[in-house]
Amino acid sequence: MRKRVIVFLSVVQSIVFLSHWFVYETWTAFRTAPFRPGSSSLGILFALLSVTFLTASLLARFYSHLLVRLFYKASAVWLGFLNYFFLAACCAWILYAIVRLLGLDWDRPSIASALFGAAVLVSTYGLLNSGRVRVKNITVKLPNLPAAWRGRVAALVTDMHLGHVRGYRFAERIVTILSRSGPDMVLIGGDLYDGTATDVRRLAEPWRELPAPLGTYFVAGNHEEFAGPGEYFEAVKDSGIRVLNNEKVVVDGLQIVGVHHRDSVNPQRFRAILREANLDTNRASILLTHAPNQLSIAAEEKIVLQLSGHTHGGQFFPFTWITSRIYGPFVYGLKRLGNLLVYTSCGAGTWGPPIRVGTNPEIVLIRFD
Repeated sequence: MRKRVIVFLSVVQSIVFLSHWFVYETWTAFRTAPFRPGSSSLGILFALLSVTFLTASLLARFYSHLLVRLFYKASAVWLGFLNYFFLAACCAWILYAIVRLLGLDWDRPSIASALFGAAVLVSTYGLLNSGRVRVKNITVKLPNLPAAWRGRVAALVTDMHLGHVRGYRFAERIVTILSRSGPDMVLIGGDLYDGTATDVRRLAEPWRELPAPLGTYFVAGNHEEFAGPGEYFEAVKDSGIRVLNNEKVVVDGLQIVGVHHRDSVNPQRFRAILREANLDTNRASILLTHAPNQLSIAAEEKIVLQLSGHTHGGQFFPFTWITSRIYGPFVYGLKRLGNLLVYTSCGAGTWGPPIRVGTNPEIVLIRFD
């Protein structure tokens, strides 16, 4: 296992270093005449920046004091900006090839400045956009829905990623939004925590103030599994949230099944949990699980609505495109697979760079018709 971790970290660091090298080489090539090497100080700066995120991530895994949090947040922001600098560099070389092919004259420094300037603007927009949590309203009509649930509202919150980037104040803000929205029930679909070293009990405290008449329910995501979910479960329980440990609860006639992420990725284990839940097919049922995986199994087991997150909708380009290739139409939003309705939320928080371009952070209010 240790060898695998070392290999994985080495591959990640190599990719990040090469990205920095490519951006540096492109900037110096297009900004100096003609293709002179750039300043050594800029090269040293980029070399140092290339190791910040991995270093910060390792520190954040074990420490949570202020300096580590600031270092982690700064390195995460820089990584997001690097993504768009990399795309700007790619565009610069593509334009250069086209101009050479057509035999045209062009102002290389001005073009480079425009492209990298656009990267700064897009990244800044993404940074600001990631902090504006929206409330999205959807209406679903479920077969065999208990009469008591008609007109009621359940809130879905996923992927808050509380830790070094989003902390106590963010949790307070989410709870305030929920309190103002007044849902009858709240469902937390995993990755409440980011998996970094933090005071998990303090981050869960704002949930004590949430007035949800029919309860608040939680299942673990993959980030709660980084250090073992035990401490997270205890903190969540102490804040008044019920952890659904691969089990069914019946809330005023509505069946709700919660399956933790680690148990949902194994088809045999997932199917066994759903069968052990002993669902009444004459009543509506909701499956709360972190990722939109194994949808065919949920459909076969007569679940009528699955609520998930995990994908972040890709969070920002080009990962929005990559994620959509992985999850297809179920990457985000309300979709149908046979008799199964699936809503995948893009989440309230962020992982890694606190940037969203092409996606919006959200809380979902589900009204039952």
